[in-house]
Amino acid sequence: MRLFLVFSLLLRLMLVPEVQAQQTTAPSATLKTSTAAFPINEYFTISFTLRGAPLERYSAFPDVEGFKKSGKSSTTTTRIVEGKTFSELTITQRYAAYAEGTYVVKPFTMKINGLTVESGGVTLKVGPQPQAVPPPAAAPLQGIGLLDQLFGKPKPQEYVEPQDQAFLALVPDKQRVFVGAGVHVGLYFYLTPQDQAVLNFHNFAGQLPGIIRQLRQRSVWEEGFDEQEVLPENVVVGGKPFLRYRLWEAELYPLNTQPLNFPAVELQMLKYRVAKKPEAGLDNRMEGYKTYRSAAVTVAVLPLPPHPLRDQVPVGNYELTEAIDRTTFRTGQAFTYTFAVEGEGNLAAVQLVAPPPGPAAEVYGPEVQQSLTRENGRVGGRKSFRFRVVARRPGPLALDTLFQMVYFNPVQARYDTLRAGLSPVVRGEQQVLTQLRAQPDDPFYRDALSEAEATAQPRNLYHDVRRYANLVVAVLLVIAGTGWWKARR
Repeated sequence: MRLFLVFSLLLRLMLVPEVQAQQTTAPSATLKTSTAAFPINEYFTISFTLRGAPLERYSAFPDVEGFKKSGKSSTTTTRIVEGKTFSELTITQRYAAYAEGTYVVKPFTMKINGLTVESGGVTLKVGPQPQAVPPPAAAPLQGIGLLDQLFGKPKPQEYVEPQDQAFLALVPDKQRVFVGAGVHVGLYFYLTPQDQAVLNFHNFAGQLPGIIRQLRQRSVWEEGFDEQEVLPENVVVGGKPFLRYRLWEAELYPLNTQPLNFPAVELQMLKYRVAKKPEAGLDNRMEGYKTYRSAAVTVAVLPLPPHPLRDQVPVGNYELTEAIDRTTFRTGQAFTYTFAVEGEGNLAAVQLVAPPPGPAAEVYGPEVQQSLTRENGRVGGRKSFRFRVVARRPGPLALDTLFQMVYFNPVQARYDTLRAGLSPVVRGEQQVLTQLRAQPDDPFYRDALSEAEATAQPRNLYHDVRRYANLVVAVLLVIAGTGWWKARR
């Protein structure tokens, strides 16, 4: 026993340098995609592997046209090569195809712990779902036949279908919405805690793309939510506790007054029938299927109230934040001004252009940056416009005369204006816009004007010059051809 303990201690001491060598190994990362041809009921995957360092951060996996992100998984692998220990972390993103066909994944890059890794493009071929082949029937055992002759054949077990309170529902957060305003729509499956024993999802990845296709609206701007694992949430419906599964959700912004008509959709679930007389040692359940159908839903879309800019203003609940890059200002010197819009709404429709040059200032830009947040069924974020301003005259510079944005607030159902509130004081001498003017005392202009011909020239002068030039070229070609013909003779 003592010899075994001494041997274990020596082995640990020998492995310490190997662990240190592992920690000093330079980190590396690689990208990998799954097979390019697969049936529609299988996932396409993109994964990256990090070696030699713990995972700190990584950029988002790319969006693939025709596919929906369907959850992630991680795997940690420890390998021992020539006495050295190496750890690898693999993060895999799954993608579910909406329909069969051929899709192209463009080349993309990702950043893992500051390392940039690239992946070339690939062409995906999504085929039909293969038909399941039933297993061959097993031959009856002779021992069972002898027992049947001795005791008689057992009676078949009877099964009954238990009642459940589960249902499928499409739930919008508004029944009426203004044009351009957001409406959150979610598809949920509800069941009671007791129903978990008899209900389960069946081929969910294969059913979801077809359901989403039916719910798509042609007259909206859609902002989707990041795909997450379908996990139960505890909610109360009609005073009773339920488990709610979030199957799909999106924020929709109507582009016109066409109503949003969502048809009824169906979801097939696996439902077990239970034995009427349960027996010990048996499963006492038999698989079956049940289809749940949601109710059709219509969301009315209201036009915006009359306004001269009704077809141009963004719609949302916004606030203004401003920033300026200095505290002292002089004429002729550029400073940076940022006009940032924050809140809930379709930030893609928020636009702000630079005002035309005026006697007070010249404005250049903007540089636009946008960041979106999607949480708790709401979509919002921040969109900033960065301008460069050059003041032309001293005194207070009222930025509200240069930067303002009219928008419609759907919560208060009225138009409002975000105006700049800063008014920097500019010092220095007044500047004038520089213009190119001829200098009469310049020798070049004096000599050129004295020798210039005042006779008016015909407007088709250059047309005649081109005609004469073509004639000269034609004569030269004839002479060259004649000389070549004589040389051959």
